[in-house]
Amino acid sequence: MSLSVPTAPPVSRDFVSPGLRTVLAAALVLLAVAPLWTGPAGMRLLMEAFSLLALAQMWNLLAGYTGLISVGQQAFVGLGGYLFFALAMFLNVPLLVAIPAAAVATAVIAVPTGWVAFRLKGAYFAIGTWVIAEVFRLSMAQIGALGGGSGISLPVSIVRSLSADRFAREMIMYYIAFGLGVVSILAVWGLLRSRWGLALTAIRDSAPAAESVGVRVEAVKFMVYVFAAFYTGLTGAFIFLQKLRITPDAAFSVNEWTAFVIFIVVIGGLGSIEGPIIGTVLFFLLRWIAADWGTWYLMAMGAIAIAVMIVNRRGVWGALQSAFSNLSVLPVSRRL
Repeated sequence: MSLSVPTAPPVSRDFVSPGLRTVLAAALVLLAVAPLWTGPAGMRLLMEAFSLLALAQMWNLLAGYTGLISVGQQAFVGLGGYLFFALAMFLNVPLLVAIPAAAVATAVIAVPTGWVAFRLKGAYFAIGTWVIAEVFRLSMAQIGALGGGSGISLPVSIVRSLSADRFAREMIMYYIAFGLGVVSILAVWGLLRSRWGLALTAIRDSAPAAESVGVRVEAVKFMVYVFAAFYTGLTGAFIFLQKLRITPDAAFSVNEWTAFVIFIVVIGGLGSIEGPIIGTVLFFLLRWIAADWGTWYLMAMGAIAIAVMIVNRRGVWGALQSAFSNLSVLPVSRRL
């Protein structure tokens, strides 16, 4: 009598595209030396792109992996910016120290605000985050030392402490933005490949099932919320260093820091690292094409987002994965 040994079912593996990785590496090198081939205007455009990419990665981490649909991420952009100005102007903290210090303070503030927001579920959570952002906006408008409703500018003497030479300042700010964009990708990738990432993937697939196997769903969600607040505050501090001026309406703008970010993630691909990268490129391409369309530009963005969701809910990257059998550039799964 012979014994039959059961064979394990074939395991589907992500198809890692060497070609796309080569393109990504080449683009990374090209961007790393951007000051050599582009002028100040080009560097400022790239700085804006890196900043939005970082914000998109954080929103995608929240919505794509934990199901926390927030429309109040502008709260942390604004807090990061205002705390950065306060540290640099009133406590004379060096600019390159004030940026991460503002991010840490933003994360600390996110703990009690998160406790409040997490009492709400679903659509109420989304509305609650927007209300929290509005509370911060109205509060900052009442602080006279920070310019009240009209805002405040960073003094020239503080700006020059970064570097006396204008081009050198642009170079320093460019590489800060470059670092923010690249580190946001690597941080999310590293997190998703860790034990926390396994929990996040389980929550994304089914929160009740994840909880049934021992995942502390609410604790993991709260950790991600605070981490996203930290990195969003870090990005916000840099954004307003670049702008050199901050006002409540600009700092807590739902259009600039949440609506555009949601659009980037939706068209690029929710729940993937590659999606926000593609979405950022498409967003700036659309903005360049529709620069003279006025309000039609915003309507076109909405129509494109709806069309993408109808064709494939996972966005452009999801459509590419469907067409090319689990195509991947930054795989987060680990196999034994």
